[in-house]
Amino acid sequence: MTFISQQLVVFDTADLAASSAFWAALLEGEVTRTDDDWHAVSVGGQERVAFQLAPDHVRPDWPDGQPQQVHLDLTVDDIEAAHAHALEVGAQLLQDADRSTESGFIVYADPSGHPFCLCW
Repeated sequence: MTFISQQLVVFDTADLAASSAFWAALLEGEVTRTDDDWHAVSVGGQERVAFQLAPDHVRPDWPDGQPQQVHLDLTVDDIEAAHAHALEVGAQLLQDADRSTESGFIVYADPSGHPFCLCW
């Protein structure tokens, strides 16, 4: 029996437009603005992440400052292409890694400061 029919990660942000546009570009999806304080990003017709307006949102300062509350790990097939794409759409590089290894991760931040990792 399945009780949960959909799962959605929701980020707090002081700037709905910047956060939703960034994630739509990163995930190659589309932004849906359903309310003045809610945006969602859909990929292939399915909502993947959403954003709620939080005017007092405090940007995490990873790794040693204001603590993060959640981060996403995104697994990619081509770390070089994914890294270039993430930077191109506005990700901030927080911690690089040796990309010649068989597996690893690189840490970035979105426009609101939420950390995420590209993993391979």
